[in-house]
Amino acid sequence: MLLFYVYILRCSDGSYYTGHTDNLEKRLSEHRIKKFDGYTSTRLPIALAFHQGFNSRDDARAAEHKIKTWNRLKKEVLIEYGWEGIIQLRKKRARGLNKL
Repeated sequence: MLLFYVYILRCSDGSYYTGHTDNLEKRLSEHRIKKFDGYTSTRLPIALAFHQGFNSRDDARAAEHKIKTWNRLKKEVLIEYGWEGIIQLRKKRARGLNKL
């Protein structure tokens, strides 16, 4: 079964880049060698901060689009604690304990 991945890169300037791919190692290499002009090509070196596999490209793309709308703190919660951290953050927000 072919897996598709959503990933977050930490760039040299401390910013985050989110993408999706069907070949994580190849895509990381492409970022590192500046195969494409774009966001990461001017912010090297980069480091893989988070990745997750999905069974379909649509699911990986949907996760990418969702993550791209998040603020920095929410991305850092995902990186540090995974989706369970996002669930806990959502519960805190629902109780009015944290406005993110």
